[in-house]
Amino acid sequence: MFHLKKGLTVLSALALTFTVLAGCGNKADNANASSSDASAPASSSSNPASSAPVEISFYFTGSQNVKDMWDTLVPKFEEQNKDVKVKLVYIPSGTGAQPTYDRILAAKKAGKGSGDIDLYEDSLSTVTKGGKDDLWDKLSLDSIPNIGNINSKTMDNVSHLAVPYRASAVVLAYNSEKVTTPPSTLDELYEWIRNNPEKFAYNDPSTGGSGNSFVSTSIYKDLPQDAIYSTDPAIQKDWDSGFATLKDLGKYVYGKGIYPKKNQGTLDLLANGEVDMIPAWSDMVLEQTAKGQLPATTKMKQITPGFNGGPTYLMVPKLSEKKEAVYQFLGYVMSPEAQGIIVEKMHGFPGIELANMPQEIQDSFKGVSEGFRSFNIGDLDKEITKRWQSEVAAQ
Repeated sequence: MFHLKKGLTVLSALALTFTVLAGCGNKADNANASSSDASAPASSSSNPASSAPVEISFYFTGSQNVKDMWDTLVPKFEEQNKDVKVKLVYIPSGTGAQPTYDRILAAKKAGKGSGDIDLYEDSLSTVTKGGKDDLWDKLSLDSIPNIGNINSKTMDNVSHLAVPYRASAVVLAYNSEKVTTPPSTLDELYEWIRNNPEKFAYNDPSTGGSGNSFVSTSIYKDLPQDAIYSTDPAIQKDWDSGFATLKDLGKYVYGKGIYPKKNQGTLDLLANGEVDMIPAWSDMVLEQTAKGQLPATTKMKQITPGFNGGPTYLMVPKLSEKKEAVYQFLGYVMSPEAQGIIVEKMHGFPGIELANMPQEIQDSFKGVSEGFRSFNIGDLDKEITKRWQSEVAAQ
């Protein structure tokens, strides 16, 4: 049923800790229970007997594979839910999703509802920002029963203002022909970079999450474990050691201080052999290896401390007039059926707990539950980028 073996065999080799989304201790019968109500909503603002379905506008961004995934999921949902139609509004990766957020905020301030946006996909930082601006609806089990499939800690971490519908992790991607013994720790990685000048690259952290992860992981390497959840600006004084390391590494990385743009920039360098190792999103590596865009010798490994990664979230604007129909759609997205399609299409982690997935998928993820970390530092991420630009990139 699920064509996962090629991608997930590679993924299973990773030593990731997916403590947030992969949780434990769920009852075995949860999977059957959640399957039975895969697309059942609490209620719907639309009348099933009505001649026209309720149309909701869903704004999302990402690479082409994200669009392909939604183009697959939405027709399946609409086939099962005749009373709701989902209008997909795709914003290609790199064009910036900020105008969508600004539109929702401006509509609220002008008293014009949600700006005709009923569902929005973005990262944790946008969930946090929208929480401060009071933009997002608080989601509950009463409205969306399938929220029960998600690890409760994950929902608590975002104050129930969003649902994590998929996730990925940043890992080391490397050419196994050139690197026979990859680093296992961050210190070993630093040593490898210095011993193999210009064979490691990471992208400008302002242009892609993989480079951002390398920078953030370096900065927080020696800080207390709970520091990765702090938004207190006072912590910036503890960043000095991490930035000193990044500055020193500058003369050893690709081009003696060249930082490619976007996640794809470093993947291209790995593909053409200009570098032998990069931090990269696991889903991008799996997809491009499967398509032959990366050589078959490409392998992945997580290190200690683990690179940060995390979920992609779906938020419901509080002022949407079609929330009941949106709840119905979200109920389907968080069902094991839909999550199986997401795993297959995105080569990544499900948004719901693995215990709620079919046994075939659970088995495919065995050994993938160690090392992963999810950062939630709010606007401090912007301060990291600013300081990196002035102290590291500008040297």
